[in-house]
Amino acid sequence: MIKLGILDQVYVAEGRTAGDALQESTRLVQAVENLGYSRFWVSEHHSMPALAFSSPEVLIAHLAAATSRIRVGSGGVMLPHYSAYKVAENFRLLEALHPGRIDLGLGRAPGGMPLATRALQQDKFVDVNKYPQQVMDIIGYLHEAMPAGHPFEKLLANPSISTAPEIWLLGSSGESARIAAMIGTNYAFAEFFGTPGGEEATQYYNEHFEPNKLLHDQPRSMIATLAICAETQEEADRLAMSADLLFLGIRTGREMPYLPSLKTAMEYPYSEAERLHIQQIRQRRIIGTPEKVKQQLIQMGSDYQVGEILINSPIHDQKARIRSYELIAEAFGMR
Repeated sequence: MIKLGILDQVYVAEGRTAGDALQESTRLVQAVENLGYSRFWVSEHHSMPALAFSSPEVLIAHLAAATSRIRVGSGGVMLPHYSAYKVAENFRLLEALHPGRIDLGLGRAPGGMPLATRALQQDKFVDVNKYPQQVMDIIGYLHEAMPAGHPFEKLLANPSISTAPEIWLLGSSGESARIAAMIGTNYAFAEFFGTPGGEEATQYYNEHFEPNKLLHDQPRSMIATLAICAETQEEADRLAMSADLLFLGIRTGREMPYLPSLKTAMEYPYSEAERLHIQQIRQRRIIGTPEKVKQQLIQMGSDYQVGEILINSPIHDQKARIRSYELIAEAFGMR
């Protein structure tokens, strides 16, 4: 059976604060750990009012401390902004504090608008083409195996420990799949972005994977998708309206400063073009009853040739969001 995990972007719900959202994320990770989900990832986005945080490393430390078994990780760290050495130090410390429970998801995207990128890279020259080398450097630091002749061959990324975080390369294109296969890391595709070509990307990764003696001898891939579950199709469709309006704003350049409430979403004066846009967005979503969601997740796993799926569920009401994950867990017999 396919494994299920969680991707939480920690949306600030309309009528609540960023502090509320962070507390909700803590309660959510504790709830899904008890439900049997395999891992819990948090993303990195900058200067987005609808999201409660920008630093996955700090939030991972908090969430891992609030749990005891579930893997916690980044989905992901936008590596071109940063020093590979510093990222390795951060995640070795997290791994030392929570052995065997930390995931380091890495991405090439800026994770924000150009102004945020300028601020993050102030007074630095950043060449995104060096991303593969950055990934290989991180592997070397995490395993204390920098290649001979490397300028930082003798540099230690403290603390020196016997275990290392799992490394996943994230992407929404075939290029990240190519890099992950070449280097021999795990690969995760952001299916919930709605970007086409995901099946081809994961197929390429699986077929072209090159074993890495420090990491794996077999390919490991997964996807992240958006799914909302309720006892009835009507209730699931209703709960999904908040996400519909949120992503409509993102797609049309009218980004909302919060995850809208159902009242706001239902009362919004949609144009015919906007309604059509939402219909198109929903074609990439899994929304429905437990059995429907289960079957669609299984089919998606088969289509993408992956063994694990992370579920993102932007639901305004926290009780309904936890209930959605509970129903999915019950459908898969995870308890």
